[in-house]
Amino acid sequence: MMRLVGGGMRKTMQSGKARDVKPGADGGAGAGSTRMRLFSGPLSMFGAKAQIAALEKGLDFELVMVPFDMKRLYDPKHPEVLRINPKRQVPVLIHGALEIFDSTQIFEYFEDLKPDPPLWPAGIVARAQARLLEHKSDEVYFPPIIRLMGLQDTPNDPAAVAAREAAARYYQEMEEVLAGREFLAGSYSFADIAFYMAQLFGARMGAPMTEATPRLLAWRDRVTSRAAVKQVVGPMAAFLVSQGRPLPGFLSAFAQPAGAVSR
Repeated sequence: MMRLVGGGMRKTMQSGKARDVKPGADGGAGAGSTRMRLFSGPLSMFGAKAQIAALEKGLDFELVMVPFDMKRLYDPKHPEVLRINPKRQVPVLIHGALEIFDSTQIFEYFEDLKPDPPLWPAGIVARAQARLLEHKSDEVYFPPIIRLMGLQDTPNDPAAVAAREAAARYYQEMEEVLAGREFLAGSYSFADIAFYMAQLFGARMGAPMTEATPRLLAWRDRVTSRAAVKQVVGPMAAFLVSQGRPLPGFLSAFAQPAGAVSR
């Protein structure tokens, strides 16, 4: 079960696998049966990664959506985010005495807290490879996408062209990774969650996947169809539409207002 908190409103939603959270052998860092609080934002890629992971695990948590405005962004910052994260960013997780930030650290905590269903592969080598894929999604693929965020009005700027070319090279690399497998690390994992959210922002910033990578397009469809992904991406798409922002074509089904145009 997930409870959503934001804008002074509370709404409880079923994750489809609601159950009590049982801490691991170490007592869940003193968490006991305390309910987790996950701080995210309407357009937080990294917060969405953590939220999808929590839903895939069937964890019971309270989702706190921090204030966000398209002009002011995340100002003013949520006081708990300021207190816990020196980088002043979501996601932040509070679980009893445990207070952590960074989507990858939160991933790892979820995996230790609730190993089943696993979201890392079973073998040591396979896990290392999956962790590398997750890391590359954040640190190799995404930096050029960040550069594109400041170049939306000048798509022919050499820096924008170079950023799109870097994204295309990464797509081709992932196309090769997917040869003979349905998901990036073989089985569905955090690596898929991380890259799915990153490429969503890539598509929004003008660096979409194309027919040049058919395996990658099929992979994206498989991830999009997952219940946990729909539960997170749906509200994000609705927020974009409410702000008059276009949606990538593969998210057009999530557009709520009648007549919304996808691109």
